[in-house]
Amino acid sequence: MFTKRWFRKKKVILASGSPRRKELFDLTGIKYQVISPTAEEKPLPEETPREYATRVALEKALSVAVNYPDDVVLGCDTVVVLNGKTILGKPRSKKDAKEMLARLAGKEHTVLSGVAAVWHRKSKQRVITVESRVRFKQLEDWEINWYLESGEPMDKAGAYALQGRGAVFVEGIVGSYTNVIGLPLMETVMLLRSFGVRL
Repeated sequence: MFTKRWFRKKKVILASGSPRRKELFDLTGIKYQVISPTAEEKPLPEETPREYATRVALEKALSVAVNYPDDVVLGCDTVVVLNGKTILGKPRSKKDAKEMLARLAGKEHTVLSGVAAVWHRKSKQRVITVESRVRFKQLEDWEINWYLESGEPMDKAGAYALQGRGAVFVEGIVGSYTNVIGLPLMETVMLLRSFGVRL
């Protein structure tokens, strides 16, 4: 059984530059610090989306943990996957975003998050993967153009934000809602608990 002292000793660092992850993590009430990580966010040859998400999440955490060995560092990477194998990243242009939204329209896709926790001093690390399924309604050109004009798709994986205007395209979700936004909260809190960090 964990003692209160064991739980209280550790500081948490969120290795992320994402404002959405910060907003979500704020909901836990856990005190933490934000430090942007360094990681190559590009799939390797023959790498599956799940392997990619877990690898990048761990690389993000490790890139920060090496300089903060006494703290628990949390890294996360979220990808939108179509047809089980095609990763839809952040669009490079409006044209790219329009093509992504047209591909998602009327179909179900998967959102995968790799979440990694690293405690460098204790050589402890653990990575979990969380999967949600999202179904889009059929979209007409004017709907896609309306969304593009908002500017919202441009820095979002898959070119949409569930917590924003993109919600009007979503027919249903199976799995974690917060995972689709960028950080599966329940699973993250349970992961941190295994490192001695609790609410």
